[in-house]
Formats: sequence, structure tokens, C-alpha cells
Amino acid sequence: MSKLIWFTSDLRTHDNHSLHKACESDEAVRAVYFFDPRYYQEDRFGFKKTERFRAQFIRESVAQLEQHLKKLNIPLFIYHEQPEQRLPKLVEEHHIDHLFLQKEWTQEEVDIRAAVQQALPDSLTWTEQYDQFLFHPDDIPYSDFSKIPQVFTQFRKKCEKQCTVRTPLPVPESRPQEHWMETRTSIPSLEDLGLSSFEQDPRSAFPFEGGEQAAWDRLREYFWNTKKLAYYKKTRNGLVGKDYSSKFSAWLAQGCISAPAIYQQVKKFEKEVKKNQDTYWLIFELIWRDYFKYVSLKHGNAIFHLGGILEKDYNWADTQAARKEWIDGKTKYDFVNANMREIAKTGFMSNRGRQNVASFWAKELNQDWRVGAAYFESMLIDYDVHSNWGNWMYNAGVGNDPRDRKFNIESQAERYDGDGKYRRLWLQESLEL
Repeated sequence: MSKLIWFTSDLRTHDNHSLHKACESDEAVRAVYFFDPRYYQEDRFGFKKTERFRAQFIRESVAQLEQHLKKLNIPLFIYHEQPEQRLPKLVEEHHIDHLFLQKEWTQEEVDIRAAVQQALPDSLTWTEQYDQFLFHPDDIPYSDFSKIPQVFTQFRKKCEKQCTVRTPLPVPESRPQEHWMETRTSIPSLEDLGLSSFEQDPRSAFPFEGGEQAAWDRLREYFWNTKKLAYYKKTRNGLVGKDYSSKFSAWLAQGCISAPAIYQQVKKFEKEVKKNQDTYWLIFELIWRDYFKYVSLKHGNAIFHLGGILEKDYNWADTQAARKEWIDGKTKYDFVNANMREIAKTGFMSNRGRQNVASFWAKELNQDWRVGAAYFESMLIDYDVHSNWGNWMYNAGVGNDPRDRKFNIESQAERYDGDGKYRRLWLQESLEL
């Protein structure tokens, strides 16, 4: 018999609980990743659920995972199929008696898991584990998810006081050489996924590859080579270049690196180099990421509903002309336009930009905020279901912000792009036409 790891958004060998558990026995370990066609089809709003930028990042991440697993003598089977169609054959052919996977709870992932479970024999043992948190669900100071507070600050302060971040797990020892086998499977091309190829825009603030090695290379550069971590809070609202923020979000979203691993490195930096508000602020952002995951655990599908978790009954519009102007970057605000051109060309946008374009779409145009969230889901390299939909609810006034704020776009542009450098970078080409 043998064990099977079903990789999803946990594309790493370091601090991977499924991999660690599967390698505890002497049996052969196999692994599988699915480019599920459902994630590359159009959604209900007319957008591809995964566009080319994130698809390419995922392809690179899976390629690195395959190489890292090969060093452990664990073969990775890669399929462009629905899991419920292929997994029964894989389980039978390789005499799998135990399946390991990361626990998910959002609806699409739950539905896929249910379809897989129905297709697999009842005798198969399943081990699912939460593996995408800074503060593990078993360690937080709340008796159940319904007790998660509606205000982030309350959650953060209580967790900071009462939680301990778990020590990251090491990469397991290599399996015996005789466990290795050729899979004869391959990573689908962008064209196979129904997407067009592209060349990276030289202006991109995210000129990075996907994968576990790339994630650790970035951490070493940002923490230890340039020591930019020591200035993170001061620069994190920047707009131009790769170093105004850590850019860890895409690797975190695909699980190429874990939040506890980053936390451990921050603590090491604080001990060996400098400890200040800047170093703390990166941990602060990791806690925000956790919080949105706990919000979705608490509220379930409400994060996808028009009224959000507050069940607000606003009068939302759904205007095709407004949608096109917003996506094309042809609104009345050049700051919004520059940000929308950036995401269209690169699949990335700064945190400051995201808040402004979301506020403009939802609070000034009063357009259905879910359209904006779905567009971001399609385009962003670093899309994470909980952070994306949680942030969009927040900015639309139907989420975890009791103040229901609306951004003053012109004031924001003056404050964060006072010299116009960012707007010129992205709007210059339209001025030349």
C-alpha cells in the first residue's frame, strides 16, 4: 500500500503538514496536483476565474514543487482534469490507502472534495489539516469560530496576548530510492488552459516567479541582503518598484511558503538585526490575513453575498458601461486609471491602489461590489479567496469595518503619488496615442 498527498494551495515541502504526516510511515508516498478546468472557466460575472498571470505563477510553483519532491523520491502526478475523474484511477493503480490534503472550507473547494469523496472507496482514510494560518485554529483563544469578533483589533490583541505561533516543520527526509517512479505527466501550457501567453511588462512591481525556491529567495533578499524589512511600515504604501513591500502575498496564496515560516524569520531578524515598528508591521499584516480566513470560517458563504456578513441592503447598480470604463482605466480619476492599467498589464496592484479602486467602484459608483471582487479574482497573481472577498466586503461597507469609509481619491493620489510618478508610469502610453 502507499500514501497519496493531494496538493492544492500548499505547494511547498517546508512546513507542510500533509507531507510531514504522509512521510511518517515506511510506505511509498505519491503526490498529485490538478489543474482543475473549473478554475479556468468563466464565472457568473463573465470573467475567467484564473487569468494568465496567476496561471503562469501556479505553473511555475507546481514545477518547483515537482523538483523538490523529486529530491525526496516522491513523484508528483500532474493532471488537467477534475479530481473526481482521475483520483479513483490513481488510488486503484497505486494501491493508495491513505489520502492527505489541506483542509478547505469555502464552497467551491468543499463541493469538489465532496465529489471526490463520493467517487473514492469508503475504505480510504482521509487526513485533512488546517495548514494556511499563522495562528492555528486549535490554538486561538475562541471556543469556536462563531466567537470570532467582528472587529479586527479585538481579534489581534487577544491572539497576540494568548497565542503562540507553532514552530515550522522541517522538510522530511528523502524516501528510499526504490520509491521513485516516473509519472509521465506534465504541466499544461497556458494555451492548454485556454489562456494566452505573454511577456512580463518591464514596469511590473511583481517581477517574480512562482515556487517555493523563489519565495525563499525573495525572503533572503528582502530580509537579509537588503534589510528592507527594517523599513517595511514606512514604505508599504508605495506604488512603484518591487521593494516598497515584501510581495510575499502571491507565494502565501499558493502555499509556496507558510506564515509561521515568515514569522520565524521576522523574529530571527529582530534578534540579529533590528526590532522596530516596521518589523512588527509585517507580522501585523500576517494577522490580518489570518483574520479574513477566520471571518470566512465564521460566516461561510455570506462573504460572497451582496449584503456581505452585515446583510446590508444597499441599492447596488450593475452597469456595463461603468464596468468597462473601470476595467479599461478610463474613469474620471487618473489615480484609479493608473492602477487599473497596472492590474490589466501585470496582474498586480499595490494595497493602496486596491483600496482606492475598490472604494471608487463600490462607494462612489455604487456598483455591485462582487463584480469588482470577481475581476480581482480573475486578474490577481496573489488572489486569496478569503483576503480578496474579505477586503472587498470591507471596502464596500458590508464587512468588518464599522466606519463604512469612502476614500477621497484625489486626496489619496496627492498623498501617495504627489509627484505623479506612478500615474505617469502607467498612463504615459495612453497620452502618446
